[in-house]
This record gives sequence, structure tokens and C-alpha cells, in this order.
Amino acid sequence: MHKTAIIIALVAAFGTDNARADGNVERGAVLYRACVACHALEPGLHLTGPSLGGIWNRAAGEAAGFTRYSENLRGAGFQWNRAALDGWLENPAAMIEGTTMVYAGLPDPAARADLIAFLERAGQPGGAEALVAEGVIPAGYLRAQAPQPVHDAPAHARVIAMRHCGDGYEIETADGVSSLHWEKNIRLKIDSTETGPPDGTGVVLPAGMRGDRFSVIFASLADLERIVTTECADGEESRP
Repeated sequence: MHKTAIIIALVAAFGTDNARADGNVERGAVLYRACVACHALEPGLHLTGPSLGGIWNRAAGEAAGFTRYSENLRGAGFQWNRAALDGWLENPAAMIEGTTMVYAGLPDPAARADLIAFLERAGQPGGAEALVAEGVIPAGYLRAQAPQPVHDAPAHARVIAMRHCGDGYEIETADGVSSLHWEKNIRLKIDSTETGPPDGTGVVLPAGMRGDRFSVIFASLADLERIVTTECADGEESRP
């Protein structure tokens, strides 16, 4: 059987046209809190998972601009309606083999109906913004865990050079200050979005409560490879 036909059959098995339609949007909004860690409601804003803005009746695996779908979900051949979402929310891994969505599922049919009712409202054009205006969800749910824009970072946060030596980094920022850090306390990241770092520099941000962990974010791998070098001062030794 063709892969698409198999998946459509699974949708029929795990969610039916008789999926409960009596869900409560407000109760669903409470359940949706578990989704905020991975999904935004702002259309086109993709995080760990695709934006849920505009999800209602959208073709599965086809959110514009999201490139990290599992193979079986890409072009699966069904739309996100009540029946499909009921099956997906009950057990994603059983519905789509090999899914990368790390969610165990919601076994309670009434709870699923509530969450689906919320997604039906929030997933319509302008729906999430209307729910914010009505006080059903906080405005923070729109962008969820999206990183704060760093394109206009101040000089003390703009990284112009990083030198690795031994087990540490020396980080030089645009204000002329250099600081030394243990290599395991530094995370190197890429943010290629329009709100990420400007081309040609990195941005260093605190990344923990202890005050000694930092993330250094670059707009591209090319910038990372250019800015981060292996270089030791006279008398210091780098690893072979």
C-alpha cells in the first residue's frame, strides 16, 4: 500500500469524523500551556515545532518555512481537522511512525476535545490574537519560547573575536573588553532568522542562573568559523 494511503488509513483509525465536538475553549487553553515550550501561535514563527498559527485545515507536514518534519509526516496527505487532531493528540507515535514530536499523548477524550476546540479557534486566521484580546490566553503565547531579538545588541554583547586555548575561550566584545571562560560553560549557537545577530558578529548572552554560563550566537556557520579561532598567547599551549 502507498505510504499516503497507509497514513490516511491511520488517521481514520485513530480519529474519526465523530470526534467529540463539545470541547471547551477555555479549558483547552489551560491544556495548551504544555504546548508553549515547542510551538508558537504567531503564523510563520517556527520553534522546536512548527507554528500552530493557521493549523486548522492546513495540510499535515506542510507549514511554510518549517523544514524539520519527519519523513512520514511530510506530504502525508491529510489535513489538520478535528478527526486528525484527535488521533494525533491521543498518540502521535502510533499515528505517524517515526514522528519526531516528543509528546506521549493525551488519553482522555474529553481533554482532547477541549484542546482541539482551543486549536480550532487559535488556528484560524487572527484567532490567537482574538483569544488574547478576550483574555483567554496571555499575549506571550503568540511568540511562546521564541528567542528575544538580538539584531541590535549593544556593544558589550557583540562578539568580534573568540579565541580558544587549552580548555577555555577568550571572548572579545565590541566595547573593547575581553573575558576568559571555561569551554564547557560556553554554548555556540546559530540563529539565522531576521531577528538574529547581524552578519559578521556574534552576540553573547547569559545562559544560566549561576552567572558563569553563556551562549554565543552567530548568524551563520560562516561567521562562527571566521570569528572562533584556535589561538594562544605566548607561553600558553593549545591542545594538539
